[in-house]
Amino acid sequence: HSGLSAGQRFDQWRRIAAGEVKIAVGTRSAVFAPFEALGLIIVDEEHDTSYKQETGLRYNARDVAVMRARQQGAVALLGSATPSIQSFFNVQQKKFMALSLSKRVEERPMPEISVVNLKTVQGAKGIQQFITPALHKALAQTLSRGEQALLFLNRRGYANYPICRDCGSAICCDHCDISLTLHRNTNAYKCHFCGDCRPSTSPCPACGSRHILHMGLGTEKVEAGIRALFPAARVARMDRDTTVRKGAMLSLLKGLKDRTIDVLVGTQMVAKGHDFPYITLVGVICADLSLNFPDFRAGERTFQLLAQVAGRAGRGDVPGRVILQTYNPDHFSIVSAQSQDSPGFYDREIEFRRSLRYPPFSRLAQIRISGKEKDRARAAALELGRCCKRLKTGDAFEKSIDVLGPIEAPLLKIAGKYRWQILLKAAGVQALHRFIGALMAENPAFFNSSRANVVIDVDPYDML
Repeated sequence: HSGLSAGQRFDQWRRIAAGEVKIAVGTRSAVFAPFEALGLIIVDEEHDTSYKQETGLRYNARDVAVMRARQQGAVALLGSATPSIQSFFNVQQKKFMALSLSKRVEERPMPEISVVNLKTVQGAKGIQQFITPALHKALAQTLSRGEQALLFLNRRGYANYPICRDCGSAICCDHCDISLTLHRNTNAYKCHFCGDCRPSTSPCPACGSRHILHMGLGTEKVEAGIRALFPAARVARMDRDTTVRKGAMLSLLKGLKDRTIDVLVGTQMVAKGHDFPYITLVGVICADLSLNFPDFRAGERTFQLLAQVAGRAGRGDVPGRVILQTYNPDHFSIVSAQSQDSPGFYDREIEFRRSLRYPPFSRLAQIRISGKEKDRARAAALELGRCCKRLKTGDAFEKSIDVLGPIEAPLLKIAGKYRWQILLKAAGVQALHRFIGALMAENPAFFNSSRANVVIDVDPYDML
């Protein structure tokens, strides 16, 4: 994994290649471990998007694991409490075999999950905007019993939408089409895409005013709110900002185990398979953050994240409770997460995918065109789009390929580059590969151009 130095990773690779070890444990790249007689590949949390390599050599480690197991006569075991739609579909198509664990260890009960409609507290001020009376009461009861609580919000920082009181302009990144996030701990505005920073005392770039209103919320604001509500509680935060130092993550986990932490506030890090036996209350501050992304997988990711974080409650001897705060209590992703009903969610989601011919009923390839000059990137994208549509009208691809776009990416500018995208859709991957091969052969200049960078990603996960 990336926590090892290059020399350490090479040493591990040599030990595996020499047959000195029987088991390799690792992250995404471990799927390429040089075992000669491979018998089993276990992909834990197979639904997790981190298995997709988004830069350089693009691949999905879960799919590589399945293919490598097939080639070497091994077994691929994909494990998840919230399997991906693709894996569910493969079970139905008899490509995969389903093995179900229907009960918790020692038959411990699943947590009781209740939903709180955030519309009922609209207009509330201060902490009450994100800590509803129901969650406040549950936290007080949990702490009074000497138990631990987990609060989940998948957004770090203090405020993600700073806006000028005088002119109304948002404080945005100079290099990306996104507002900066205030981080109180470092007294800085940060861009979560390119990493750009500026002091928190910076004036409005539009009018020079220093009257900045810090709207929105992140884990820092939730942490501060909990400290204000429960001064005696020992509060900690687990997100990318607090775990960047070596050993910081281990220290937080040890604090939970030793019960020196009463309330843990965290991002999706806290949902990734940790076993916290003394946490009896999980509060989801806002369940809707990923629900309205311009991505056909938004509902799936929301359900998986909520179901996974809810599973952190009641893993010890004391039954757990979960409170989901949401503006969309009737959305089927929320309803399915409340009932922990993966098959029910799949039945609803698969009909949506079928009607729009999205995966698993098709295969996608994304062509991303980016460049530092806005007009040149746009011109290159439009010209490449014309090439795609011209190629599609031929007899070979007229019925097998759909070309969507070109269109500006939902986030047009990131790290100083303007981004456009074309989406190719086909019933099978062979037609997709033939189309891409023909496109590259007929237009080689586009893929070696200095005016714009063109990248092709088959089975893309990042639609932004």
